[in-house]
Amino acid sequence: MNNKPYIIGIAGGSGSGKTFFLKCFLEHFSADEVCLVSQDDYYIPVAHRMTAEENKHYNFDLPRTIDFDHFYQDIVSLINNEVVYKDEYTFNNPSATSKTLEIKPAPILIVEGLFILHFKDIAEKLNLRIFLETDEEVALKRRLKRDLEERGYSNDDVLYKWYNHVVPAYKEYLLPYRESCDKIVVNNTQIADDIIRITDEISAELRHNLFGE
Repeated sequence: MNNKPYIIGIAGGSGSGKTFFLKCFLEHFSADEVCLVSQDDYYIPVAHRMTAEENKHYNFDLPRTIDFDHFYQDIVSLINNEVVYKDEYTFNNPSATSKTLEIKPAPILIVEGLFILHFKDIAEKLNLRIFLETDEEVALKRRLKRDLEERGYSNDDVLYKWYNHVVPAYKEYLLPYRESCDKIVVNNTQIADDIIRITDEISAELRHNLFGE
């Protein structure tokens, strides 16, 4: 691949449906056509030096919790047609075994995460910015379902983080960039067809513009 990739930034707060949106979007492309870099894999590990109680109150929703230098360098490497190897982040669970991710360069590079528009050096490289927007009460329900069922947090822990960490971070580090985005996707429904339709439209447009299809 001699040309630089077309870089898509997908930003959304917790509970905005980024995971499902990405799943639907990626189904339109082969592994040779698209690669993904997720901000979540660049959290600075802290579990080994905190008690369980400290871990509960640690604020992950701040830019400084991300290893920005590593995050940015891996994006640059992919732009320069270099393969990236990265340990998968295990969401601060010291008992979990992470796997090594192999990210191969491709004509389309997707960068996703909460702070990607706040990180100026990354934002400037994006060719297309997609903002996933969800009403706060809908996003909270999704967050509760995920953290209670998948990560074993208590209801009180989730609500504490939501009101003290998640919402303030969204309003400070993401919402101000909403109007600078090329596409705003409102995702308040549990109906999969809505997101599937939107990703169909965006993918068809990209395939036409990038691959002449």
